[in-house]
Amino acid sequence: MSGWIKQVLKPVASLRLTVALFAAAMVLIFVGTVAQKDQGNWQVVNEYFRSIWLWMPIGIAGVRVPFVGGYTLGILMLVNLTAAHTVRFKFSWKRAGIIITHLGMILLILGEILTGLFSVEWNMTIDEGQSINYAEDIRVSELAVTDPSDPEHDDVVVIPQGILAGHADGAPIHDPLLPFDIQVLRWMPHSGLAGLGMADPALLASNPATHGFGTIALAMAKATATGVDGGEVNAPSAYLRLTHNGQVLGTYLVSLHGIAFEDPRQPVTVGGKTYLIELRFRRDYKPYTMHLIDFKHDKFVGTEIAKNFSSQVRLVDPTQNEDREALIYMNHPLRYRGETFYQASFKRDESGTILQVVRNPGWLMPYIACSLVSIGLIVHFGVMLGKFVGRTRR
Repeated sequence: MSGWIKQVLKPVASLRLTVALFAAAMVLIFVGTVAQKDQGNWQVVNEYFRSIWLWMPIGIAGVRVPFVGGYTLGILMLVNLTAAHTVRFKFSWKRAGIIITHLGMILLILGEILTGLFSVEWNMTIDEGQSINYAEDIRVSELAVTDPSDPEHDDVVVIPQGILAGHADGAPIHDPLLPFDIQVLRWMPHSGLAGLGMADPALLASNPATHGFGTIALAMAKATATGVDGGEVNAPSAYLRLTHNGQVLGTYLVSLHGIAFEDPRQPVTVGGKTYLIELRFRRDYKPYTMHLIDFKHDKFVGTEIAKNFSSQVRLVDPTQNEDREALIYMNHPLRYRGETFYQASFKRDESGTILQVVRNPGWLMPYIACSLVSIGLIVHFGVMLGKFVGRTRR
């Protein structure tokens, strides 16, 4: 290698830089772990570990300082390790173990970056005897406006959670695809519902709802779920004022708590035509259908501890001429079209199953990386042991 290239890479390959990066990683992991007490797990992962940089709290009320995010640290470690091998290490049998170990570490970093950028996790909640053709992201919601007038299919327009939250200042949401304009009077990232008869009188006085669920229930803001409090997830609610050509159609309460109703959709009539509105988890529609034939929940005798729970499903995909049954149970997922279906949970009344649907193009990389690290360490210690034995004999 040319001398000038080594000179350029030498500062990047510095051992001091390696130590500094590991120290920064330890600080990031510590602060990120503590932050999970007050923030959601996924929010912490995205803000701290899957980011370029962040504003990190330093323990003084309200004071934050800029700090490198997980992606930046991972890329810098990758560059530092590669540069160190280029500048200092020469391939030989004696160094084979170290080289293989470092190769595994590089693959581990690349695998995490790939997972963070491209992996997705969704849920499929299926009642026994029912079918479903979509998965839901329980971390994000959307407002669905449905036109059910066509007997063959529904026309649905969805408004992402980010747009609803971004218009919480009252600016109207207008789109040619929508049958009415939407003004977000109040947006609550996490909320609870109470019947009007049980609500605080002061809150009742500020209830803006004139139609739908809001005439029988009141939404109250709650602190966002952290993910460490019994698996609770955020349940957003919003008060929406709907208008058409300047005419107020009414103020509606939409909430993820509406999924507890038999039909969570609320009718809105515009010009003699009825539409349905619903705040729901964000959906990802699939080209296949999953039918739940049977769900079983086995317990240890005399206890409520789960021994096993499983789902007998039928997978139908006309695009692939696929029609087959499969049994999904703990530690025995179903893999199809690049997605993995895990038996994650079940409905409280045990009337249905909850499958976790994961798509992760880098799922094999951590296994390969850990295998390489293990092989590298075995080779390295084997070489060192051989040298020690040789010295002892002399």
